[in-house]
Amino acid sequence: MLEVGTRAPAFTLPDKNGAPVSLSDFQGRKVVLYFYPRDNTPGCTRQACAFARRCGELERHNAVVIGISKDSPASHLKFAGKYQLPFVLLSDPEHTVIEAYGAWQEKKLYGKVSMGTVRCTYLLDEAGVIQRVMPKVKPDTNADEILAYLNGDA
Repeated sequence: MLEVGTRAPAFTLPDKNGAPVSLSDFQGRKVVLYFYPRDNTPGCTRQACAFARRCGELERHNAVVIGISKDSPASHLKFAGKYQLPFVLLSDPEHTVIEAYGAWQEKKLYGKVSMGTVRCTYLLDEAGVIQRVMPKVKPDTNADEILAYLNGDA
């Protein structure tokens, strides 16, 4: 995982429509950058829907939400449409950005060890500097924790 106070690694990835989106596109805004394992899985869906419900409040803090997984743009398009997700979803099938942010890690499931995306979130300030690192977040409370931090309650 990256550390608070460091500059977030720059990237450009395709969004749900295949259009390139760069981190630098959001210069001057706070960025809630969250990494998640897979579209349409129970935990990832709950997390995305929680961010969707909180988007208005996050926007009042000049914050934008960006979700990144290794799913394809087509998968993101269906996922965003199915749940009316009003934020950016980016596709990283080669997990280059996922690795750069330390979210590609060894995972254990039912005794089987494999590499995959771990659920984690970064909060970046308007200059792209990491303000908060949240490893191993819970899908149901991640958006609330970010808002609490932005409101000065955490």
